[in-house]
Amino acid sequence: MKVEYEEFESVEDLFMYMSAAASPMKNTMPVNSYKGHVLSLVPLGYNADTYLMFFTKGSLEPGIYEFDVGRRARKKVESVERADKHYFVCVTPTRNTIADDVLGKL
Repeated sequence: MKVEYEEFESVEDLFMYMSAAASPMKNTMPVNSYKGHVLSLVPLGYNADTYLMFFTKGSLEPGIYEFDVGRRARKKVESVERADKHYFVCVTPTRNTIADDVLGKL
């Protein structure tokens, strides 16, 4: 397995990048809060032997976060309600073997 990395200074920077890279129809994206990092692993290609990991140091509580690109602001919300915002669904896995492998190489 090969992993490429893209590190950001803050959760807001990570959300800005992921919001810009997302298709306009896909305004809900998953992220993990895992071992002191907020991260997203994206498979590159159909065979998934190469991943791109977007990450920053930090943590988030599990839940839904609404992100306003114009204000660079996030807030925890109860549901996905607005088409003009991007939403990140944060989960905290008990174990993530890909992230363990990648974080061990940083």
